[in-house]
Amino acid sequence: MLLFSEGKLAAYCRLVPAGLSYGEVSIGRVVSSPTYRGKGLGRKVMKLAIQSCEDLFGPKPIRIGAQTYATKFYESLGFVVAGDPYDEDGIEHIEMVSHQNVRA
Repeated sequence: MLLFSEGKLAAYCRLVPAGLSYGEVSIGRVVSSPTYRGKGLGRKVMKLAIQSCEDLFGPKPIRIGAQTYATKFYESLGFVVAGDPYDEDGIEHIEMVSHQNVRA
């Protein structure tokens, strides 16, 4: 998914069907442009991604590999920690899963 603001790419994420990254549907590679950070676009793209996962794959759990510093952000979107921290490319991550989808 691509989110544009003023004609410029502001945020991005990937929607992944179950069975590719995890057994569950997944949202990955969530990023927002430094130019647009602090404006709520990360929350907006995540809510759109969650809704799109439900639209595409049905109301199923969504699993993510979150950077641990962003745990509270993802908890505010209905995700809960579902594993121990692990290293991915030198950055500490943790798996989280959402059992209820959040409407955009």
